Amino acid sequence: MRETRLGGGGRTFASVGLGCMGMSWGYDELGRDETESIAVVHRAVELGVDLIDTADQYGPFTNEVLVGRALAALGDGRDRVLLATKGGLVVDDPVTYRSHRDGRPEHLRAAVDASLTRLGVDHIDLYQLHRIDPEVPVEESWGALSELVAAGKLGALGLSEASVAEIGRAQGVHPVASVQSELSLWSREALDDGVVEHCRREGIAFIAFAPLGRGFLSGRISSPEDLPKADGRHRLARYQPDALAANQAVLDQVRAVAEETGASVAQVSLAWVLAQGDHVAVLPGTKTRRYLEENVGAGALRLSPAALERLAHLPAAVGGR
Repeated sequence: MRETRLGGGGRTFASVGLGCMGMSWGYDELGRDETESIAVVHRAVELGVDLIDTADQYGPFTNEVLVGRALAALGDGRDRVLLATKGGLVVDDPVTYRSHRDGRPEHLRAAVDASLTRLGVDHIDLYQLHRIDPEVPVEESWGALSELVAAGKLGALGLSEASVAEIGRAQGVHPVASVQSELSLWSREALDDGVVEHCRREGIAFIAFAPLGRGFLSGRISSPEDLPKADGRHRLARYQPDALAANQAVLDQVRAVAEETGASVAQVSLAWVLAQGDHVAVLPGTKTRRYLEENVGAGALRLSPAALERLAHLPAAVGGR
């Protein structure tokens, strides 16, 4: 599998990571299985996946506990993991997923300590500011986190959903190792606004979350009825009946490329994101070993120039992301 390097001369990691959010938050709450989720983490490490990503928001808090349990059971295998978590988003209502941003230095210091406890570690390899708080200058948030790097609690620092200007401001305080933002065949804003290219120029890893469009670009969802009743995606604009029906036009073309390539729809979708640059990694989430193994297979898939050209001109997705 191709590798990506964290900015600032940081460590390399496999270009296909594992997003753990759905194991505890956001999707089918009745279909969660902690035993299987822990097995997924262990299988990921066996397959060479080292970026394991969580956040204090997910649950809230319960996903970090789950990931911590999985890592503890790895023993010495924990050393192979690039453990990533995030802070700066505080859940107000776990039923509606309503959250607010808190980038105050005192909040971030407390959040890091709490994450260390829940994860059962004394050091977090990659800590990401989940969202920049508009009420707090990014320099203040970033400065507080850089102090925790100096204290040995954190390794590298990353941003999530940041603009080019915000990345530059943070970079002036402490190296930005990664930027985690949404990027997929139906969410290309990070390409259009120059963030992916800025990261390439500055030697910053770009980590694409939701690279499968929250499951749609796996090719397994054609109507809202394909989702469990308790699934949080029912509230998303692109998963409303009319939008989902219209968005099949996107999927039809991806499926055609997959058939010609001999890969799955999910693998083609992930390979397209990886083709956006050697500094780009993908972070698909899954709760099952079967889909994990399918996703990891995308790391070896190289799409032809003709396939990339076709995928570059897909119809725009219907519904906001």
